[in-house]
Amino acid sequence: MNGTRAAKRCGPSCVLVGVPAEIAAPLKAGSVNSSNQHKAADLHANETERLKALRSYGILDTAAESSFDDITKIASYVCQTPVALISLVDEGRQWFKSQHGFEPRETPLAESICAHALLEHSFLEVEDTTQDPRFDGNPLVIGMPHIRFYAGALLRTPDGLPLGTVCVLDDKPRVLSPEQRDVLAALARQVMSQMEFRRALVLSDRLQRNISRLMAVAGHDLKQPLQVMIMAIDRIRNKLTDEKDRTRLGYAIDAGMRMAEELDRLAETSVLQTGYGVPALKSFGIAEVFDSIVANWRLHAEAKGLDLVVVPSKARVVSDPTMLRAILGNLVGSAIKYTAQGRVLVGCRRRGHELSVEVMDSGPGIAAEQRDAIFEAFHQINPASEGLGLGLSIVRRSAEALGHAITLQSTLARGSHFSVRVPLAAVSV
Repeated sequence: MNGTRAAKRCGPSCVLVGVPAEIAAPLKAGSVNSSNQHKAADLHANETERLKALRSYGILDTAAESSFDDITKIASYVCQTPVALISLVDEGRQWFKSQHGFEPRETPLAESICAHALLEHSFLEVEDTTQDPRFDGNPLVIGMPHIRFYAGALLRTPDGLPLGTVCVLDDKPRVLSPEQRDVLAALARQVMSQMEFRRALVLSDRLQRNISRLMAVAGHDLKQPLQVMIMAIDRIRNKLTDEKDRTRLGYAIDAGMRMAEELDRLAETSVLQTGYGVPALKSFGIAEVFDSIVANWRLHAEAKGLDLVVVPSKARVVSDPTMLRAILGNLVGSAIKYTAQGRVLVGCRRRGHELSVEVMDSGPGIAAEQRDAIFEAFHQINPASEGLGLGLSIVRRSAEALGHAITLQSTLARGSHFSVRVPLAAVSV
């Protein structure tokens, strides 16, 4: 048998699959003298890289999932064992993504049989743990749940790093058939396929969020100097007496405002796709948001012959200023867009422990049957109007993230009244 591979029973101790015969020989029946002293498995030769690879999948400490639970059920059924696990060997512990017939979600690494499996080529099968010196003193063998049989197929990354196993356990000695081993190995490959797919989704989502954040930042950062330029041109135009020169500068202002609208759409689209992330709540004066609204929307209102009236307030609120600016800015922008004449009024009033920030217009009003639909993405009150119809969808999405209630009152031919309830800061003057 010299130079051949052993894939058979090695006495009462274990079944070694793919192990050279000269190595397997010393482990035959009668060659094992149990010391009953448990020793944890040695660390993998590339332990640092292995742990880094494991954590890159973002699967540790996640909730149970039926797609993985189905695999352990199949493993238990095919191998006819009471316990089947998807075990991931982490630093200091082994954690179970799925467990069938076994309650703990994790066990100490020092007691892990799977940690020994990581040192194998692809498969570890132990017929009787009490006859194997690696396990005969293991607390899980000599105590509950009295593991006597173990078989585990390795979970390997595409680079060959072992992360854990799909394993089956029994409280009595046994041996798997070749077909059962093949199925267990196939299930391990299926687990890795699902983990690779999950990681690809996470990376794709992260990339999309980075792109969308860049779009949002670009939309915001480019709009600020553009607004300054538009206001500067407007001041110059107001000082001119020649009508032709005033008209030419008016064209420049119109072009700048259209560009600002496109930047708004760029930022809106990115927010709709990924949101702002976790709100960064803090205490600040509502005047900061009101000043931003005046800076961004005054010229738009003037271009339509509307009065944009913002009632000053010294109130302080608790919110995310960026998200609150987006909410109120979109409400004001929508009001200016659909109001043909009259005014848009922004103000606030106290309501108990909250500040009701209100945007009112003298526009056409919103029909009752449209009042829910207007907050849906791509819905437009007037289908002939320009834009993507994202503004009010962002209002709802941002308000839900912040926990700010929004109400709408509207009367056809008289106008609309939006209210946003924002918590007052502890001290508000």
